Amino acid sequence: MASGFFVLLDDIAAIMDDVAVMSKIAAKKTAGILGDDLAVNAEKASGFASSRELPVLWAISKGSLLNKIIILPIAFLLSAFLPVAIIVILVLGGLFLAYEGAEKIYEFIFPHSHEESAGITAETLTEEEILEAEKGKVKSAIITDFILSVEIVIIALGTVIEEPLIQQIIVTSIIALIATIGVYGIVALIVRMDEAGYKLIKFSKSEKSISNFIGNILVKALPIVIKSLSVIGTIALILVAGGIFVHYIPFFHHLMPKINIPSIIKEFVIGLALGIVVLGFVNLLKKIFKKKEIA
Repeated sequence: MASGFFVLLDDIAAIMDDVAVMSKIAAKKTAGILGDDLAVNAEKASGFASSRELPVLWAISKGSLLNKIIILPIAFLLSAFLPVAIIVILVLGGLFLAYEGAEKIYEFIFPHSHEESAGITAETLTEEEILEAEKGKVKSAIITDFILSVEIVIIALGTVIEEPLIQQIIVTSIIALIATIGVYGIVALIVRMDEAGYKLIKFSKSEKSISNFIGNILVKALPIVIKSLSVIGTIALILVAGGIFVHYIPFFHHLMPKINIPSIIKEFVIGLALGIVVLGFVNLLKKIFKKKEIA
C-alpha cells in the first residue's frame, strides 16, 4: 500500500516536471500575443475618471477570466472532435481585430464628431451617464479580450497538442491564468502611475529629493505612456489579425514567396488591407440601414 502511494507521488512529480517544461515552451510561444494583449488592453482600460480606473479594470479582469473559463473547455472539445472549427473561429476573430484597428486609423485620419465627444471624465456628464459610458467601454474591452484570449489559448494548446489530455489542460490553463493575472496586473500599474507619483511628491521632504524627482517623472510620463499605448494597441490589433491570416489561410501564407519581406511587415499589410475591406463593408451596411430607417 505504502509503495503504491510513493509510486503515485513519483508519477505526479514527473507529470508536474513535464508540465513546468511545457509551460515554459508555451509561454515563449505566446509571449508575442501576450505583449499585444497588454498593449491593447492598457489602451482599452484608459480614459476613465481616476476614482473609477480600478473598479473598471476589475470589471474587465473578471470578464477576461470568464472568457478563459468559457474558451478553455470549448477549445479542448473542438481540438479533439472538430479541429477545423478552431481555424474558422480564429479567422473570424482576426477579421474583427483587423476591423477595430482599421477603424481607429480611419478615425485618426478622418476625425468625425461623436455623441460622447465630451468623454467619460467630462464634468458635464451626470453620474448615470458616466456609468453608462463605462459599461460600453468595458463591454468593448471584454469582447476584444475574448478574441485575443482565443488566440492565446489556441497557440498554447498547439504546443502540447501531442501530449496526454491532462497535460494539455494543465499547461493551457496555466498560460490562460498568466494571461489574465499578469496582463491586467501590469495594466493596473500603468493606469495608476500618476497616483503613485502624486503620493511620492506629497511625502517628499524637499523638491530636490529622489522621491519628488521620481514622482514628477511618473506624473509626466503617464499621458505619454497612454498615448503611446493607444498607438501600440492599434498596431497590435492589426499585427495579431495579420498573423492569424498568414498562419491559418494558405493563400496569405504563400503570398509573394519570391519577395523577401519581413514577416512582421507582411502581417501588418495583410491585416490592415483586410481591416479596410471589412471597415468599408460595415460602413456600407450602416448607410443602407440608415437610409431604410429614414425611409
